[in-house]
Amino acid sequence: MATQLKRNSKYSEAEWTARQELAACYRIFAMMGWDEMIFNHITVKLPDEDGSYLINPYGMHFSEVTASSLIKIDIDGNKVDADNPWHVNKAGFVQHSLFHRALPDAHAIIHTHTTATMAVCSLEGGLQPTNFYACNYMGQIAYHDFEGITVREEEGERLLEHLGDKRILMLKNHGPVVMGRTLPEAFIKYWALQRACEIQLATMSMGKPVLIGDDVVKVHQRDLYQAQIPGGAGKAEFDAMVRKVDKIDTSWRD
Repeated sequence: MATQLKRNSKYSEAEWTARQELAACYRIFAMMGWDEMIFNHITVKLPDEDGSYLINPYGMHFSEVTASSLIKIDIDGNKVDADNPWHVNKAGFVQHSLFHRALPDAHAIIHTHTTATMAVCSLEGGLQPTNFYACNYMGQIAYHDFEGITVREEEGERLLEHLGDKRILMLKNHGPVVMGRTLPEAFIKYWALQRACEIQLATMSMGKPVLIGDDVVKVHQRDLYQAQIPGGAGKAEFDAMVRKVDKIDTSWRD
């Protein structure tokens, strides 16, 4: 990520870095049109506080989020920032806290309601091997039947059961949940999934898609690493998007 401004002394260096990175991600989503009014969530575990993570203030648009306005909550959804006047959306922390608690590698979690991803989540068969980006995910996506708004903790057992060892969960008739070991990794996984869904939506609107065979999908997935830039999954791509955001508005850094 680009050079940071002076750290807010209220927070540790690790927390301020996490806050700036997450605030930047919210601004990227707004810039890309992946926002949904004041809804949806991107959360990140705090590296220096076990059981705490950051979430967006409920009522604030993604394009308004700043590093200091993000809310720190514990694994049970209780606000740690007592002086933060904003609320937390229960539909956000119930689902996100479940995965953060149960999955040590789920450092960052993204849940959205974009038209393309919701459409594919609402399609019989879900994501299909119809394009380059979709091939990234064949055999790597889990599905969970729609049970209504995700505010009931008792649904958690089924969510985890259906997720299994995957780290992308398509909530049928709802939307995707994308997890990553880092926020840039979750971002690039989400970006490619969004593109896969957009292209599938466009292709199916024209007629019967050409499906890619399992043998070619395996070769595609085997060779993906050769197109990756050193520095960690998604880091170069995320940093490039941060630079684009900075050309629009740098207030997310505050």
